[in-house]
Amino acid sequence: MLGWREWIALPEFGVRQIKAKMDTGARSSVIHAFAIERPAPGRLRFGLHPLQNSGREVWCEAEMIDERWVTDSGGHRELRPFIRTPVTVGHDSWDVEISLTARDTMRFRLLLGRTALAGHYVVDPASSYLLGKRR
Repeated sequence: MLGWREWIALPEFGVRQIKAKMDTGARSSVIHAFAIERPAPGRLRFGLHPLQNSGREVWCEAEMIDERWVTDSGGHRELRPFIRTPVTVGHDSWDVEISLTARDTMRFRLLLGRTALAGHYVVDPASSYLLGKRR
C-alpha cells in the first residue's frame, strides 16, 4: 500500500530521493527533465532537479526507447521521449517507462502512472508517505 505521494529512488541516476505522486489517473509516468539532448542516435542526455527549490542538478544519460504523443491533464498534446529505468519504492525495485518533459511549475518532479504501479502497489488516496518521510 502506498500513499498518494511518496519518496522514491532512481538508482540508475544516483537519485536517492525524489518526491513522487502516485497518479492512478495518468496512464504513463513522467519526470521533470531539462536541457534534453540527443548526443548519439537512440541516446538522451538530460538534467534533473530531484528536489524542488534546492538548485541541485543531476545529469543523466539513458537509451531512448520510444517517442510518443502524450496528452496532459490540461488536454495539451506533446511528443515526448521515453526512457526505461529502475525505480525503487520502499524495498521493491522494478523497471518503469518514463517520459521526459519540463515540469518547472508542477508540484511533483515525478508522477508514477497506473501502468508503472499495476501489479506492484495499491494506492490509498487518503494517505501520504506511508513508506516514511524524507530522510
